[in-house]
Amino acid sequence: MTELTALTLTDAVEGLRTKRFSAEEITRAHLEAMEGARTLNAFTVETPDRALEMARASDARIARGEGGPLEGAPLGVKDLFSTEGVETTAGSRILQGFKPPYESTVTANLWRDGAVMLGKLNMDEFAMGSSNETSAWGPVANPWRSRGSNASLTPGGSSGGSASAVAADLCLGATASDTGGSIRQPAAFTGTVGIKPTYGRCSRWGMVAFASSLDQAGPITRSVSDAALMLRSMSGHDPKDSTSLPVETPDFTQFVGRDVRGLRVGVPREYRVDGMPAEIEQLWEQGVAWLRDAGCEIVEVSLPHTRYALPAYYIVAPAEASSNLARYDGMRFGYRAGGGTLTEVYENTRAEGFGDEVKRRILIGTYVLSAGFYDAYYLRALKVRRRIADDFDRAWETCDALLTPSTPTAAFALGDKDADPVTMYLNDVFTVPANLAGLPGISVPAGLDANGLPLGLQLVGRALDEGTLFSLAGALEQAAAFRAKPERWWS
Repeated sequence: MTELTALTLTDAVEGLRTKRFSAEEITRAHLEAMEGARTLNAFTVETPDRALEMARASDARIARGEGGPLEGAPLGVKDLFSTEGVETTAGSRILQGFKPPYESTVTANLWRDGAVMLGKLNMDEFAMGSSNETSAWGPVANPWRSRGSNASLTPGGSSGGSASAVAADLCLGATASDTGGSIRQPAAFTGTVGIKPTYGRCSRWGMVAFASSLDQAGPITRSVSDAALMLRSMSGHDPKDSTSLPVETPDFTQFVGRDVRGLRVGVPREYRVDGMPAEIEQLWEQGVAWLRDAGCEIVEVSLPHTRYALPAYYIVAPAEASSNLARYDGMRFGYRAGGGTLTEVYENTRAEGFGDEVKRRILIGTYVLSAGFYDAYYLRALKVRRRIADDFDRAWETCDALLTPSTPTAAFALGDKDADPVTMYLNDVFTVPANLAGLPGISVPAGLDANGLPLGLQLVGRALDEGTLFSLAGALEQAAAFRAKPERWWS
């Protein structure tokens, strides 16, 4: 039944609606694919019994003519979305065994619309990483491999499990989250589509927090239409989240395929970074040509404070993380270490429960928030963040969206960059600015490098203008005609 797992989400939903196959059939096909792909380590928890129960309920609703927009579609859930009664660890030992008594708003929206949960997907611990190597449950392998090599590659991070599972046809789509590029970078590394919507478009209620002013949920899928379909269900105002925007959710699927003639697309000159591979530069130029041929007007823009985005991000995000992660003390939920005194229990729990990268960011965050350095680091980073947002505001005076590379390289080998955290942080150079400004960004697969690995192009748009991004992304997708799939080696 591999033909069922190879469908796009859009085609699968249509096939279910017209009863060409049942929800139970397509769910069983995906469960079988998951069993044969455990070497990828994409899933932390598989929920076959729940999936089949949900699938049968979907078949009953379809039979009554009551199917929702995602009725019967098997999806994966990144392990930082709380799922009622199903272990949710955010990739950390400190949350091992935690089964939430509640459901995150995003996943509740998906189940409301008929989606089926296959299980929880691996991720960098507390979403802190760009390679899915910081997970307490081991790294995720990218289903793609360099031509002529057997070396395991990173699927990107922190949503590496989501990207790997979608690329390997283990689920029709997956929830993900993006704090500094954790949807768009993995999508680029795996030949999939990933969109980070406007901050506040999707509720953060029930998501395990990393950096609250930056975190945003979004989907990873196989096509632009799939991303539009899934984001429509994930979005919506939520009074339980004070940062959720009280706006209507458009039908994003209606924007895909629209004529893009007359739209102005900006090319930011500051994104031409030193040492960028020629292949990335050439793909960027090709993307410009594709959009020009589609009728877009190409304009050069300047985002002068881009060079300060990464330093500002790696002050603001760790500062918020140090506050958010203070709640994990072994007292109320998750892992608890032994100790002779209460203080020792706290210390031992956090020392044993958190991994090295999480400890590093907590320490950085605590440092920049300390009395002697708050003004010098944290407040200054907030001012830089404001300047970066202002740069985007000025750019919107002359363009409707921006086109950039998604990442500075293709996927790299597991273990290649773990010795130097700063080198790893540089992977987010093209994605972080949109998070700091709260803007939507989408990565679309656009080609292969010399080693046969996927490369992506990123579009960034105005706040709450995901519609324009979907139209432009659809034009890019059509022009690129990316059909490549990884050669199956994992079973």
